[in-house]
Amino acid sequence: MGVFVFLPLVLPLTAWPVARLAEQHLHPRIATRLLTALSAAMALCSTLCLGLVMVVGTAQLPGNPLPDGWSDPEVRAAVPFDEVAGKVAIPALLAVLAACGRALWRHGRVRRRAHRALAGLPDTGVAVLPDGVPYAYALPGGRRDRVVVTTALLECLEPAERRALFAHERAHLAARHHRFLLAVQLASLANPLLRPLRTAVSYTAERWADEEAAQAVGSRRTVARAIGKAALVSRGAPSLTLAGFAAPGPVPRRVAALLAPAPVVRSWPSVFTEMGPAAWSAAAGTAVSAMSSANSAVTMLFILHAATPL
Repeated sequence: MGVFVFLPLVLPLTAWPVARLAEQHLHPRIATRLLTALSAAMALCSTLCLGLVMVVGTAQLPGNPLPDGWSDPEVRAAVPFDEVAGKVAIPALLAVLAACGRALWRHGRVRRRAHRALAGLPDTGVAVLPDGVPYAYALPGGRRDRVVVTTALLECLEPAERRALFAHERAHLAARHHRFLLAVQLASLANPLLRPLRTAVSYTAERWADEEAAQAVGSRRTVARAIGKAALVSRGAPSLTLAGFAAPGPVPRRVAALLAPAPVVRSWPSVFTEMGPAAWSAAAGTAVSAMSSANSAVTMLFILHAATPL
């Protein structure tokens, strides 16, 4: 395997160009799905890489539960710099698992608290809270998906802008955007090099909901005006994995995009377009990372099997 066993750890760098260009040139729906898939695939590959290297590192520890054959010189020779890399991989993988577990726990806790806060309200698709703090967000799960908004925010918007707000949040719920946001957050915790993709998906998911709201109310300018007003007075959602109407991020870019013509839904870009080279290089990087991880896993399994008498 050689140094190629470490390749999945750094290949997420190839996705940086596509993260920037996808949010500029692809339809938000396609960009969100593409970048989420890239993040998930590369995070799985890098985590598998850490797991393989950890096996070698754990096998060197005294009193470890692994078979003695796993510390065989042939096994250790399969990973370059095995003494250092193997031992470093142990705390690194534990940190990844702990961070992802904490993120999942916090996501569930925030959703449970939000649903408990709505327990005394009518079981409708929209929950209006008598709160002096203006905010709105989409809350999935429970007995039904709900749009949560406060009276303070509704008072700041005109009737048409309120319709835009509700259409925006319903678009988040219909497309299950919280799943995309959670997936890219977990991916960025598994490999910090994927954080630019998390930022990009947070933006494209909001743009996706913006475009759906513009179609629902029939006015892009109304949605842009509602977003601008909400951003000036409100705070974001209670969690990064719950989409909010005035989510932190490049609000001026969202408004500018809504004041421009609607984006065209395109298929996979040609290599001869501005977006093409970045998209194809990211796809190639993901494929190489997946094949490298698969090759490393198969090779390591054969070596470990050969070193472990049955």
